[in-house]
Amino acid sequence: MKRLLTLVQVLALAAGQYAMAAGTGPDRVEPPFWWAGMQEPSLQLMLHGEDIGDLTASVDHPGVAVLGTESTDNPNYLFINLRLEADAGPGTFTIRLQGDGAPHSAFDYELLPRTAPPRGRRGFDSSDAIYLITPDRFANGKPGNDTAPDVQEGPDRDAPGGRHGGDIAGMRAALDYIDGLGFTAIWPNPLLENDQPGYSYHGYSATDHYRIDPRFGSNDEFRAFVAAAGERGIGVIQDVVLNHIGDGHWWLDDLPDSDWLNGAGTRKGEFAITNHSRFTPVDPHASDADRRQFLEGWFVDSMPDMNQRHPLLANYLIQNTLWWIEYAGLSGIRADTYSYSDPRFLEQWAERIRREYPDFNIVGEEWTRNAALVAHWQRGESEPATGGRLKSMMDFPLHYSLREALTAEESWSSGLIQLYEGLANDFQYPNPERLVIFGGNHDTSRLFSQLNDDPARFRMAVAYLATMRGIPQFFYGDELLMTSPRHRADGIVRSDFPGGWAGDKANGFNGTGLTAQQSAAQTYVRALFRWRRNQPVIHRGKLTHFAPIDGTYVYFRHDTDDIVMVAINKGEDAVPFNRARFAEVLGDRRRAVDVVSGRQYPLDGLEIPPRDVLVMEIQ
Repeated sequence: MKRLLTLVQVLALAAGQYAMAAGTGPDRVEPPFWWAGMQEPSLQLMLHGEDIGDLTASVDHPGVAVLGTESTDNPNYLFINLRLEADAGPGTFTIRLQGDGAPHSAFDYELLPRTAPPRGRRGFDSSDAIYLITPDRFANGKPGNDTAPDVQEGPDRDAPGGRHGGDIAGMRAALDYIDGLGFTAIWPNPLLENDQPGYSYHGYSATDHYRIDPRFGSNDEFRAFVAAAGERGIGVIQDVVLNHIGDGHWWLDDLPDSDWLNGAGTRKGEFAITNHSRFTPVDPHASDADRRQFLEGWFVDSMPDMNQRHPLLANYLIQNTLWWIEYAGLSGIRADTYSYSDPRFLEQWAERIRREYPDFNIVGEEWTRNAALVAHWQRGESEPATGGRLKSMMDFPLHYSLREALTAEESWSSGLIQLYEGLANDFQYPNPERLVIFGGNHDTSRLFSQLNDDPARFRMAVAYLATMRGIPQFFYGDELLMTSPRHRADGIVRSDFPGGWAGDKANGFNGTGLTAQQSAAQTYVRALFRWRRNQPVIHRGKLTHFAPIDGTYVYFRHDTDDIVMVAINKGEDAVPFNRARFAEVLGDRRRAVDVVSGRQYPLDGLEIPPRDVLVMEIQ
């Protein structure tokens, strides 16, 4: 199999400490190493090697005990259950394998000291603003890794579904740009190896859970990127796929167990495609058949669906997530296709992460317009993660409300009233301020295109995202008014960021070659999100909104000291500001400062300009 050197080989070459005994040892050990001092003392190692399934294991090292071994119907896998006591400090120890009462082989395993990442152990919350990146399409900082000898697909920048060459080096080089825009967290689409013959750039078809795709960089480069971001106060959120893998995964060459994947087999026609019926896990009237097809069906032929009811696989996935959090110093997880995974597994996964990292945060994807379904998956701040519920969920209902409210004709049931009523659904959420709000992402059309290429509507959307309750997420390039078809067209939605490649005519990083409209949009985004970064009233303040009237919608973020007003006017005429209507929030305050221009205005006589939005600090 074409893969990275295993830990066993690395130790043998680097230190000469690996000593083979009577037989051939494992060619792969996962996790490749672990840490001393984790809250959970148990550690399960998955070993792959020829005919090792019946072996037993022993360790002679202080604080480390072998609790036993487990095997599957594939004789080439052995699972070793270890217990790491509190006195099991950092260091290397030898695990010896025996068969039929005789020594078989041995390998060294390492426990590392835990280190605090630059941002500390905190996750992300409403004081953050997230910049979402599709790494292959953002910036090619290291053209030499566009191809790699042990993966299949090479670069084809002209193909919308091909690999274009963006990488970790490109993201790292753009950290000052992202910081300058005002963002405090970065969410890259998955970076794990996707060794598929084609359409592998997006990252959602993992073929190795412990390896960064070499066309993006190395594990060490990813960890260095997270550290460099942390030094700027920027956290990194890893995109984790728990539901499925790519059919090029190394497991498919030698499946760990016949029950490792959902479906009768791994070939086309031997499994069901998911029905995408997201309500079946919570629908009290759902048939068992529909529920099983949703949870156990595959997305497509090339994405085998994992069976998280298998206890060995469940533990593998849990430990893999913990491994990346600790190894890279992550500030969060975004869990893809969250509800498609087994609910009991999600509960175990979320609770284990919470136990190791109490201040960590996970945001789950539940792609629905229905606020009740999103609310089902969110838990209260101090509630247990029963059923896999999380602190944060993607706010898809508000995403749809925002896009449609800004483009629909104003009436009693359409237009800005859709934003008002969408926000009123907050009564269903345990923690609406923990929801991740967004105007677009890698799976939707571009925000500017969906708003009919209208700069005025775009400003309204940006102001809304920068001031609304929740955690704002912004898709790379939207600040440059990047466009796409209004229907889903992934390869075009995820187009290359201008200036990310040598020879680009325009450069969004330094502003050269941009149109006046693009420069104005970028300046507007930068002004609002840099301002937002230091505004506790936006992070934690109360939200009070007033029902829209004649195409005008006004809301406030306020606390005991500060008041921020946002006023949206979709109409073609200026609207006089009625201070008396908002007296319950304004009190006797009579002046305001525009946070973008810095201009001061008296509230008496103020007008909300036509087809515009005001974001104002009330004095």
